[in-house]
Amino acid sequence: MLPDPGWPGLDRAHALAEQALTSYDLGVAPVVGLLGVSENITYQVDDLAGGRRWALRLYRPGYHPPEEIVSELAWIQALRHDGVIRTPRVVPSRDGELVTAIAHDPPVPGARSAGSGGPRYAALFEWVRGSSPHPSDAAGLLRGFGALGEITARLHQHARAWQPPAGFTRFAWTWRTTLGSEGRWGRWQDGIRIAANGDRNGPKMIDSDGIAVLARAAEEIRRRIERFGTGPDRFGLVHADMRLANLLVDGRSEEPTVIDFDDCGFSWYLFDLAASLSFIEHRPDVGGLVDAWLTSYRQHMPVSAEEEGMIATFVLLRRLLLVAWLGSRPEADAVASVAEYATTSCDLADDYLSGSCLLTLRS
Repeated sequence: MLPDPGWPGLDRAHALAEQALTSYDLGVAPVVGLLGVSENITYQVDDLAGGRRWALRLYRPGYHPPEEIVSELAWIQALRHDGVIRTPRVVPSRDGELVTAIAHDPPVPGARSAGSGGPRYAALFEWVRGSSPHPSDAAGLLRGFGALGEITARLHQHARAWQPPAGFTRFAWTWRTTLGSEGRWGRWQDGIRIAANGDRNGPKMIDSDGIAVLARAAEEIRRRIERFGTGPDRFGLVHADMRLANLLVDGRSEEPTVIDFDDCGFSWYLFDLAASLSFIEHRPDVGGLVDAWLTSYRQHMPVSAEEEGMIATFVLLRRLLLVAWLGSRPEADAVASVAEYATTSCDLADDYLSGSCLLTLRS
């Protein structure tokens, strides 16, 4: 994925990464290489003489204030310390800090956070061996979703019992901050606008009827969510991006490592289920994937009939949130065609409104 206009040039980012590394004890001449560009920029850092390796995350400008980053890392450390799941170890700086502030950047036009124009932030993690699973068959995908359900249940168990440290703060994924007036990823209408203008794989127009369907679906999602509420039995600290892409599996260990807590925050627990289906919500076997997730999840955590009845709502909420994300990240390569993704979203919204079951679960 290429950087969007919110990023400085990669040359500038590389210089900021090297500046951040001066705060750590990483050997005489650590070698820095670009690993990936997404919401944040990630670098591979090698101490060739010492045979050591780390991952450096350079946080997206203007997205997270430092206290939120510190809180993210605190949960990662607690999960690791309490033996809940495997997570990358956070490496403190020479001064014992988990988050390193580096040079100031000029303000970023249009940034949605007061952090724009202030210090840039970075964090260092121990290197984790492994790769994300990419099942090529239906059976493998079902096993993967079973693993996601089991891991997510353990995360939720921990979140319910954990006493966060003083000052812990993370944003919330609510109606207001997803599809509402303060959407963190912008408006779903902007994703539709990009689709309506055609994308790199050819235009596919969405007519006014399709847009109207999405608007009605969004309003119905809002109505159902407000009725469902945010009681402590259904709303709390979640990963919010618990996908197979955020598991690292090493052949030497049966236990995967969970990565990328950048979106963690407070939301409905079943929002994690919806997030696991990101970009594949329209698959014909999605009901089976949900069933595999729930079967594993229920071995550790209950899911009420009322919650189960909200799954389709959360899935469509996440789908429209991703349409918004595609609109605010026009360089994203998460889907082959933004137009096709948006058009299929109209079909899913139509099914949702008509009472057709978005998800067919096994009884």
